[in-house]
Amino acid sequence: MNPDDLCESLRARLSALFECTSAPQGSIRVRTPFMYPDGDIVDVFVEERDGRPVVTDYGESLGWLQMQSLRDQLTGNQLQMVEDVCLTLGVELDRGQLTLRCADVSALGDAIHRLGQAAVRVSDIWFTLRNRAVASVADEVDAWLRERKFDSKRNARREGRSGRTWTVDYEVVAEAQTSHVFLLTTGSQTWARRLSERVVAACTDLSHLTFQKTDASFVSLFDDTVNVWRDEDFALVAPLSRIAVWSQPEEFEQVLTTSSPPPASSFTSR
Repeated sequence: MNPDDLCESLRARLSALFECTSAPQGSIRVRTPFMYPDGDIVDVFVEERDGRPVVTDYGESLGWLQMQSLRDQLTGNQLQMVEDVCLTLGVELDRGQLTLRCADVSALGDAIHRLGQAAVRVSDIWFTLRNRAVASVADEVDAWLRERKFDSKRNARREGRSGRTWTVDYEVVAEAQTSHVFLLTTGSQTWARRLSERVVAACTDLSHLTFQKTDASFVSLFDDTVNVWRDEDFALVAPLSRIAVWSQPEEFEQVLTTSSPPPASSFTSR
């Protein structure tokens, strides 16, 4: 069955809350109504392996969970919890990917539901992590904004031009300037680039927010208390957003309170 026909078949088996589109290399992406703890949408994918349909998350769930750890790895107890989730929902853990193999297309509807639920259950293990550095930094920024009496909204949900909903960590209004702030914080250099790429994707999809208001801009706030960021990470987001670092809150405050020309096309590392 070709991807277009498979999409039509899935739409007939799933509720309108699930969106099915073709993806690269002949696979199908299904956008589910499930969400990770940070508000990102859970996507699963359908492809054919050895003549049978397979549903997989391509490792996104376990990757999301690992990204919350400063050491970019999970403890033995946390890995056991992941395996318990898979066992409970009948999901296979295949080289870091949550996977369900189906006998035929008729079983795909149930498999997509179960895999989406497994992704959420795996990501919820985040609440057991002892190291809550990411949450702590987010709370620090929120407290700092409140102390300075900024008009701010945390975890604002905004719909992009593609129809995807993004979470903006803070929306701040100051001196008639609206800043859509993305907080980039991780203890892993491996995931630092992925966070930068996510900000680029979000700014691109949400560009209408700044087109509609000349006094609005995107801001990338890097948590530089952990030395994981490279010049390339700053340069990647610079064409689309203003840049601040959490170790220099005075400069961050200046970014929030002053209007600026469009972001520079390059950035020199501090």
